[in-house]
Amino acid sequence: MTSYSCCLILLLFTWNTAAYGPNQRAQKKGDIILGGLFPIHFGVAAKDQDLKSRPESVECIRYNFRGFRWLQAMIFAIEEINSSPTLLPNMTLGYRIFDTCNTVSKALEATLSFVAQNKIDSLNLDEFCNCSEHIPSTIAVVGATGSGISTAVANLLGLFYIPQVSYASSSRLLSNKNQFKSFLRTIPNDEHQATAMADIIEYFRWNWVGTIAADDDYGRPGIEKFREEAEERDICIDFSELISQYSDEEEIQQVVEVIQNSTARVIVVFSSGPDLEPLIREIVRRNITGKIWLASEAWASSSLIAMPEFFRVIGSTIGFALKAGQIPGFREFLQKVHPKKSTNNGFAKEFWEETFNCYLPDGSKNSPASTSFHKGHEEGLGAGNGTSAFRPPCTGDENITSVETPYMDYTHLRISYNVYLAVYSIAHALQDIYTCTPGKGLFTNGSCADIKKVEAWQVLKHLRHLNFTNNMGEQVDFDEFGDLVGNYSIINWHLSPEDGSVVFEEVGHYNVYAKKGERLFINENKILWGGFSKEVPFSNCSRDCLPGTRKGIIEGEPTCCFECVDCPDGEYSDETDASACDKCPEDYWSNENHTSCIPKQIEFLAWTEPFGIALTLFAVLGIFLTSFVLGVFTKFRNTPIVKATNRELSYLLLFSLLCCFSSSLFFIGEPQNWTCRLRQPAFGISFVLCISCILVKTNRVLLVFEAKIPTSLHRKWWGLNLQFLLVFLCTFVQIVICVIWLYTAPPSSYRNHELEDEIIFITCHEGSLMALGFLIGYTCLLAAICFFFAFKSRKLPENFNEAKFITFSMLIFFIVWISFIPAYASTYGKFVSAVEVIAILAASFGLLACIFFNKVYIILFKPSRNTIEEVRCSTAAHAFKVAARATLRRSNVSRKRSNSLGGSTGSTPSSSISSKSNHEDPFPLPACAERQRQQQRGCKQKVSFGSGTVTLSLSFEEPQKNAMANRNAKRRNSLEAQNSDDSLMRHRALLPLQ
Repeated sequence: MTSYSCCLILLLFTWNTAAYGPNQRAQKKGDIILGGLFPIHFGVAAKDQDLKSRPESVECIRYNFRGFRWLQAMIFAIEEINSSPTLLPNMTLGYRIFDTCNTVSKALEATLSFVAQNKIDSLNLDEFCNCSEHIPSTIAVVGATGSGISTAVANLLGLFYIPQVSYASSSRLLSNKNQFKSFLRTIPNDEHQATAMADIIEYFRWNWVGTIAADDDYGRPGIEKFREEAEERDICIDFSELISQYSDEEEIQQVVEVIQNSTARVIVVFSSGPDLEPLIREIVRRNITGKIWLASEAWASSSLIAMPEFFRVIGSTIGFALKAGQIPGFREFLQKVHPKKSTNNGFAKEFWEETFNCYLPDGSKNSPASTSFHKGHEEGLGAGNGTSAFRPPCTGDENITSVETPYMDYTHLRISYNVYLAVYSIAHALQDIYTCTPGKGLFTNGSCADIKKVEAWQVLKHLRHLNFTNNMGEQVDFDEFGDLVGNYSIINWHLSPEDGSVVFEEVGHYNVYAKKGERLFINENKILWGGFSKEVPFSNCSRDCLPGTRKGIIEGEPTCCFECVDCPDGEYSDETDASACDKCPEDYWSNENHTSCIPKQIEFLAWTEPFGIALTLFAVLGIFLTSFVLGVFTKFRNTPIVKATNRELSYLLLFSLLCCFSSSLFFIGEPQNWTCRLRQPAFGISFVLCISCILVKTNRVLLVFEAKIPTSLHRKWWGLNLQFLLVFLCTFVQIVICVIWLYTAPPSSYRNHELEDEIIFITCHEGSLMALGFLIGYTCLLAAICFFFAFKSRKLPENFNEAKFITFSMLIFFIVWISFIPAYASTYGKFVSAVEVIAILAASFGLLACIFFNKVYIILFKPSRNTIEEVRCSTAAHAFKVAARATLRRSNVSRKRSNSLGGSTGSTPSSSISSKSNHEDPFPLPACAERQRQQQRGCKQKVSFGSGTVTLSLSFEEPQKNAMANRNAKRRNSLEAQNSDDSLMRHRALLPLQ
């Protein structure tokens, strides 16, 4: 069985190496062998395998000068290590390097060579197989280039734990250690590059882009990460297309149509140069200009794309490039390449022929070259300059420095330096094995690996724990994902004024170590858009919204396509392209343009505004008139009019009116807590005091006139003490209401923002509307009682208690306060205070005018009526008028009864009643003649007064009617006669009270 396995593996290895003859590999023996995978060619020739004969290996086409330079970088690093006295002394590194032809199939074909040799060594078949040309196992592989190729290679090498250190595969999928156990790389992960692309788009305020990605493990994960970053930054993607170097012409045409019809000017491309080249050629053919290309590191400096004939289309390219490194002596090493001198490098011969477009006599290139250049590698790959004509023979004396090719472009060593660093990483891992001290090793019980019998998995273990300083003084250590974290340079394509070639101008950098928001730096002064313009192109779905507006969503469109909507009142935006308007603070409001907030207008019933001035003037006028009336009453306090109106109560009534007018002033001006708590109680108590005085006055006179015969007891209880006590009790109830209100829910100053958006109304929050209702309700209750008594006493002597005027004043009071309720409920802001002030002033003026103006008029302008005689005449006239009515009613009843009993129908009786009193009156009546005449239906009455004697004359002239007197007439006559006598007596009793 073992012999069978040996033969099978040898057969496989023999077939594999046969496909890679001496001219298809670079190989050198050594104690330890390193493998290498490089894209010496861009692709393979399309060949239909019909399987009619044994399939042959496909031919690699289109020479890649940069791929050969990268291969040279590996050889240079190995030779430098071999010549180093400190690094791996007494040890020689060898190499076996194969061409991947930028395809997975060729890369796996070469990888099988590494695996097969390792498997033979692991079986220890030397005793069965006589291998004179035995080559040691490959303990590590440097490569491959493309992420898709490295993914396939890593899957195979990972099965045998052979470490793979890539120099150009940046796909973030390769960081998955569960799938790619032995993969490491000296190039940063694409995750940082995708983030950097999104940061650049955000920096230039673009939000409308298209994306193109290679349909492989490099393009798809890279563009997927970019989409995630773009979504976080509200960047919209108009289109997203996949491309490949093997796409047919129809697929390329469709992608170009999408690009041409798109309104997005920025196109993000995650692709290699070879995959992108067919698309760029078609775009150039259609002359689609004005696009901005954001290039990933794989093609940002590709010589396949950065060609002068393409510049008019992709001249606005901004791309990422790896940080360039320094390799001392590498330039001279590149210049020493020669087919005859580079005996270990089977690719040198083809390189020479492609560089000088000739063929070596003993070479295989004796046929027309088929080297039209079409595709490139992820970083930017160069191609040869083959033609379709037959090549002349090479002399071998050609000067390599006389020809400009990407091979000699060593000004910015990026991928080449990554290759150099990958070789040194493996060498330092071997050095750690070489210098390992037993007991301090990385393996079981601190053991160390044997450098002479080292195996691939042991090297992988040391690579994972590697930490060394490179030739540039930088620390090199792989993280847990096998990645090296590095920074990016940002380049902009310029057209050289000297030779018209495309040059890469560094315009910024991206530092992945910096904190978020500070990683990107761009020098905009160095950027040329389209090769000449300094103005940043516009690539947004919609125009920026100016300050004062916000972005509004358009239904069915991406979020980046919006319409500009004006900020609503009370909100503002002070930046361009705002996503939302900010609300102004509570005390502020947006200005006319909604670009900022300004303080809200403060409104209250101010002293300085016309309305406030008018109300103040009316209040002052009321105070002045009340004070004037009080002064008049004080000056004429001993006159009959003043004394008859109850002088002391009149003073108190005028004082309460002063308080009413004054309380209205508390409603004007900016409300403060103390004014809010004072104004309603002041108003309520003042009006209750006023109404109480009027109520007591009216009630006193009414009781006097309705009493039968006033006695000394009446005089005692109708005196001033009882009157003031009643006023105090009525007012005290209102005071109790106010105290309870102020204790439980005191009013306070309140800034009302809800009534109008632009205005703050400073008002008084009443605390309890119920308490306010009780205050006004109690006042109206007293006013209603007062109105009732005033209305009932309206026919009493007019000059005595002015009941008619009190009735009018109460009517005015009710009209004012009934109108106040709906007006108070329907107004807002400062007008609430104004309505209450108007109500207070109107009610106060009504009371003042109705009660006092008539008296002041008599006192000042009719002094002849301000005498005791006038007052007594008025009182006596009222008393005798009542007596006359009673006597008249009694006579009518007697006459009707007499007619009924006697049966006579035609007589016209006449009666005269005279009475004479010799009784001495302490207050003799004045001499008045015919002061009052009354006309009644069917009768004429005449009342005359003499000095000390009252004569009442009644005459009746009425036809006798045929009616029978009521049987109860006799009782009614006696009652009415008694009422007449009582009235005369009341007159005598009331006069001393004056």
